[in-house]
Amino acid sequence: MAGPGEKRSAAAAGKTVPPPRPAPGGSGITKRLPRLAFMILLAVLFRQLQAPPPKICGSPGGPPVTGTRITLKDGRHLAYHESGVPKDQAKHKIIFVHGFDSCRYDALQVSPELAQELGVYILSFDRPGYGESDPHPARTEKSIALDIEQLADALQLGPRFYLIGYSMGGEMMWSCLKHIPHRLSGVSILGPVGNYWWSGYPSNVSWAAWYKQIPQDQWAVRVAHHAPWLTYWWNTQKLFPASSVISFNPAILSREDMAVVPKLAHRTYVGQVRQQGEHESLHRDMMVGFGKWGWSPLEMEDPFPGGEAEVHLWHGADDRIVPVALSRHIAKTLPWVRYHELPTAGHLFPIADGMGDVIVKTMVL
Repeated sequence: MAGPGEKRSAAAAGKTVPPPRPAPGGSGITKRLPRLAFMILLAVLFRQLQAPPPKICGSPGGPPVTGTRITLKDGRHLAYHESGVPKDQAKHKIIFVHGFDSCRYDALQVSPELAQELGVYILSFDRPGYGESDPHPARTEKSIALDIEQLADALQLGPRFYLIGYSMGGEMMWSCLKHIPHRLSGVSILGPVGNYWWSGYPSNVSWAAWYKQIPQDQWAVRVAHHAPWLTYWWNTQKLFPASSVISFNPAILSREDMAVVPKLAHRTYVGQVRQQGEHESLHRDMMVGFGKWGWSPLEMEDPFPGGEAEVHLWHGADDRIVPVALSRHIAKTLPWVRYHELPTAGHLFPIADGMGDVIVKTMVL
C-alpha cells in the first residue's frame, strides 16, 4: 500500500508500461543507413565509369598547339601535315587517314623519288581526339567523312582527291565511299578494321573471325559494341586484361610484324598521340568502329558505276589484329573492289620497306 500522499506506479496499478520512446531521429537514421550506403556506392561507381575531361590543345592546362590546323564549320580544329611534292605542283593529291593509336606523322611513307616522278602530294591529319585535333564526343562514322571533305576544301585540293586509310582509318574509307564518293579519284583501304555486327557477314565467317582474336580483345570489342558507356572503365580497370592493342601486347604481332617493329623507333612524337586523353582518342575509336552503324559496307552498290575511280583493298594473310577473313568476304561480296592479299604479311605491312610506293603506284597508275 502506498502511504498517504504517495503516487502508485503504473506497474503496481496493474497497467501495461509502454516502451521508452527512442531518442528523436535515432531509428530514422538507422533506417536510412542502407539507402545512404547504396547512394554512396552508386556515386563511387558513377565516378569510376566517367572518363576525365580531355586536355584540349591550346586550352588552359592543355598541351600546346605546335602544328598547323584548320577550323571546321562546328568550330573544332584539325591538325594536319603535308609531305611529297608541293601541292601546286602535284598531279596526284592524296589524303591519308591514320589508324588506331596514331597521328598525322604516321602517314604512308612514299619515297622522294616516286613522289617526284608521279607528282604525289600527301596530306595527313590527326583524327578527332588524337594529336592536336580537337576531340569530338559526338563523332560517328559519317562525321569523319565530312571532316575529310572540309579538310580538302580548306587546303584547296580541288574537286577530287585520293584517299588512303589504314587499320581503323581504313574502316572509315567505307564511310567516305558512301557519303562523299563524288569527291574521290580513288581509294586504297589497308588492313581495315571490320565490324563483326555488319549485316552481310555469314555467321560462320563472322564467328570464325571473332575467335581469331585473343579472349581479352573479344571482351573489349564486345563492350564497345553492346555497352559503349563502359568502354572507358573496361580499358582502365585492373581486375582483368583490357584491349591488347592499347597495351601493345606482342602476342598480337605476326612474324613479319615483329620484323618491322624496329622501324617504329623513329616515332619520337609518340607522346603526342594520346596527349589529350585516351578516352576521346582510343576509346572513342572503339565505340565508333565497333558500334552500331545503321548500314553495312557489304550492302553498298558500286560508288563509281562509270569507272571513274577504283577501290583497292589490301590485307595481310597473317594479320593477327584484324582477321583477314572479314576482308576476304567483302572482296567476294563486292565485285567492284580490287583485292590484294599479301600471303605472309601481318597487320603492319604498310610500313615495310617499299610498300608505300607499291600501294600508291597501284592506285594512281
